[in-house]
Amino acid sequence: MSYLKDELTGFVPVPQATDIIEMVTRGSSILRLSKVEQMTSDKKKFNVLTDGPGAYWVGEGERIQTSGATWIHPEITAKKLAVIIPVTREKLDDTTISVFEELKPEIAEAFYRAIDSACIFGVNSPFATNLMKSVEDNNMVVVDNSNIDIAMSDAMAMVEENGYDPSAFIGRIGVKNMLRKLRDANGSPAYVNGTNGGELYGQPIEFVRNGAWNNTKADIITGEFKYSIVGIRAGIQYEILKEATLQGTLDTDGKPISLAEQDMVAIKATMRLGYLVIKDDAFAAFKNGIPSLGELKVTSEAGTSGKSVISVTPNPIGGHKLVYKTAASSAPTVTYDQDLSSWTEIQNGGEIAVTSGHKITVAEVTAEGKARKSGAAEAVSGE
Repeated sequence: MSYLKDELTGFVPVPQATDIIEMVTRGSSILRLSKVEQMTSDKKKFNVLTDGPGAYWVGEGERIQTSGATWIHPEITAKKLAVIIPVTREKLDDTTISVFEELKPEIAEAFYRAIDSACIFGVNSPFATNLMKSVEDNNMVVVDNSNIDIAMSDAMAMVEENGYDPSAFIGRIGVKNMLRKLRDANGSPAYVNGTNGGELYGQPIEFVRNGAWNNTKADIITGEFKYSIVGIRAGIQYEILKEATLQGTLDTDGKPISLAEQDMVAIKATMRLGYLVIKDDAFAAFKNGIPSLGELKVTSEAGTSGKSVISVTPNPIGGHKLVYKTAASSAPTVTYDQDLSSWTEIQNGGEIAVTSGHKITVAEVTAEGKARKSGAAEAVSGE
């Protein structure tokens, strides 16, 4: 039987390490929803199909057509996550097994709070991607403070318009009261809190309870979570610290703990894991707040004589449509919820008759003609 004083560095005993990983998985919302991959080295590549090969109907004696597939090869890199827990020096006389059996909850809690903070919001993160960064980079945020049910459905629609199927929600614990009041078209609750967890619009919802949620960024994030990948390397290592001053750990007097002066030791436990969002546009967020007009990127290219081809990104979400208005000088302005039912409807990529040099404003509107996004461009018409 090994004692801590004789084994100052090494791996946490397998049964205790396994329990810690299981506790981390239960405590981390991002681990419960994401695709978890085991890693045998610090790097692992994935083959992701972005544009697949097609299938063709073939007549008797006809040559079968071929088509290519487009692949990307994102790589996930495991980084070291460490926690330092000060303990009394007497712990050195205990067995390694008993020490880590006692410290399992503290180690797991520190790990899963750091994992959720980094992977959801990028807080103190060594990773290039996180959920909120993907959402913000693609302008996939719906803000509303009155039509909450419609706004969250619109967030799902943004994901669906990009070709993905929202598989779950993740949100702050304080949003539960708002969800309990939601009703569908039949008056039934949209949020159901069952014995196996909550569901919203028929999809599971995870509430971040560990203090990792950033309330200023979003209230709920939805998306297809198979494109959120966590890679975990096996084993948890430890090291005993005897002389360090723990600058990030304050005692009751407000000063950093000095192990030597206070006759203590500290156990540093480390695990390795990586995180990767492999489809940036597969996630969207809802924020409870005063709504504002979103942005459209509008481009004008020469079409047939006297006409311009108008394209916008992103595509309007389900139930919304595009309308436009032109002007000789200044582009028409739009405000959120403005009634644009008198404007002319246009299909994305469609042609309009307009004079080169005139200004075009395109808006995304609801079925009732209320503005939600807008953008402008200078017309380029065909000769």
